[in-house]
Amino acid sequence: MSLTTARKVLEIEARALADLPQRLNQDFEKAVETLLACHGRVVVAGMGKSGLIGQKISATLSSTGTPSFFLHPAEALHGDLGRLVKGDALIALSYSGESEELLRLLDTVKRLAIPLISLTGDSSSTLAQSSDAVIDVGIRQEACPLGLAPTASTTAMLAMGDALAMALLEKRGFTEEDYAALHPGGDLGVKLRRVENVMHAGEAIPRVSAGAGLTELIYEMSRKGLGHTAVVNGQGRLLGIISDGDLRRALERDGERCFRLAASDLMTPSPVTIGRKELATKALSLMEARRITALVVVDAEGRVEGVVHLHDLWSTEMI
Repeated sequence: MSLTTARKVLEIEARALADLPQRLNQDFEKAVETLLACHGRVVVAGMGKSGLIGQKISATLSSTGTPSFFLHPAEALHGDLGRLVKGDALIALSYSGESEELLRLLDTVKRLAIPLISLTGDSSSTLAQSSDAVIDVGIRQEACPLGLAPTASTTAMLAMGDALAMALLEKRGFTEEDYAALHPGGDLGVKLRRVENVMHAGEAIPRVSAGAGLTELIYEMSRKGLGHTAVVNGQGRLLGIISDGDLRRALERDGERCFRLAASDLMTPSPVTIGRKELATKALSLMEARRITALVVVDAEGRVEGVVHLHDLWSTEMI
């Protein structure tokens, strides 16, 4: 019995989502352009379950480059109305479009010339008629067996809010780098960490001159413990890289002759490099694609600034 009910709920909500793309029209485009042009904050308001969905929509907007906060309509009527200022835009959520607390905000919204975007299931409602853009989130039926609890309707609101946020993200040209700047903590922060946050820098960088001999190479690689060393010129620019595997293969191939060779004879010239401001995930992708365990970090002039090792990315749980 419970499984039957659960399947029915999911089918109803899935159908509500499947209907949404057909509801999109020029009002959606107008809403996106209105929010894009907003020089203040995008304020999201809704009562009850719609309010909970509104909080999530506001959070998604804020995390993707659109400054936003949630305004509880009832609290607004008891002093928080002062948080609305000219230059803001308002997204109002009400399935019926007749939520009393929301409607009582309309005089202030109009007085301040705040653009109003509504997400509602009734395009003929008071809220819709007062809006600059109306986004239809109407559904065929709620998933609640009693037909009372907001279920499919709130799912539709949530999905449409995501659609708005993602359309705005794309219009703004919001990038992974922008996202990283807004998500420094948690798992997302780890995944979006920059190379400069995980690389070995300063004295921890293994490097030798082009004329260094085998003994110096082995000593530097052992002392720094990263399994390779960069080869640099007198200005600190990268010439090549030598791994412990390169040394083993050279010894097997040339034997004692290796002790008469310089770093420039043993190195791999023009190795794969990366910039310090690149995302660490890009460094990981490069290592996986090239089947290497380390990347030298260089500046625009080719000077060595650091080294990032595969183990550094393992330790930050990126993979």
